[in-house]
Amino acid sequence: MARVLVTRRLPEGGLDPLVDDGHEVLQRADDTPYTHAELVELAATVDAVVCLLTDRIDEHVLQAGASGGLRVVANVAVGYDNVDVATARRLGIAVCNTPGVLDETTADVAFLLVLGASRLASEAERDLRNGDWHGWGITQYLGHDVHGATLGLVGYGRIGTAVARRASGFGMQVLHHTRHPTEMPGYVAALDDLLAESDVVSVHVPLTDATRHLIGAQELALLRPHAVVVNTSRGPVVDEEALAEALHAGTVFAAGLDVYEREPEVHPRLLSAPRTMLLPHIGSASRATRTRMARVACAGACAALAGRRPENLVTA
Repeated sequence: MARVLVTRRLPEGGLDPLVDDGHEVLQRADDTPYTHAELVELAATVDAVVCLLTDRIDEHVLQAGASGGLRVVANVAVGYDNVDVATARRLGIAVCNTPGVLDETTADVAFLLVLGASRLASEAERDLRNGDWHGWGITQYLGHDVHGATLGLVGYGRIGTAVARRASGFGMQVLHHTRHPTEMPGYVAALDDLLAESDVVSVHVPLTDATRHLIGAQELALLRPHAVVVNTSRGPVVDEEALAEALHAGTVFAAGLDVYEREPEVHPRLLSAPRTMLLPHIGSASRATRTRMARVACAGACAALAGRRPENLVTA
């Protein structure tokens, strides 16, 4: 039996793999996050850590863990920019994640943002709720049609391709850009060309040094004035300040965001920006998907603790 630190409360049933394997689960009675200092202290006392993307599993946590026998970190997320994977590899600590589990659910939210931002849904609902809508008018809330528009996907992995399938049902022309040619219809080799040709741009890349502020002021300047920017990947991929300025200036029509650079903080210029649909990082937030994510992460931890290679071992 191993000792496993679970950093937050998981959906009901999420811990089942750990419980079924007879491991001891260490977690708070409530959902209060552990501080970084607490993670460092506790890592030295456990064999595995099951964490969330909001937990910073850095060199200090991992080194403390290695001194006490930590064998695996299981991240309940696809992205793993919160885990120092290079240090974990050096220390012989496995890292696993949950790819493939949340693709369709996150794609649903991405397309929700495509629709909502393009049609000014948040702005219209806000006026209605605030009592500022005084009846139908022919020039009110004039957004842009999604059907027949060109969707540019920045990144074309599992989530990007799932968004493309949804877009095809709306009669959109779909383009995509990746670092390496996909040999698939709609591939655009240069990001600048994709941006210039798209009516809606949806971002689906992991956060790395190369993708931080991938969409900044220079890239936003290439967009058409009626363009919509959607981001459901990681907040720092888009320069929030540059996007906010473009929205205020009217050089970008609208934006739909589910992720932010310094969560839970949101740039104040974004909060005051017009034609902006903002969601609190709910991309994977369906009961079924979040439960499955927890189970997959816990199963990965169980595999590593049993001396097996986790199915979703991070090798990057």
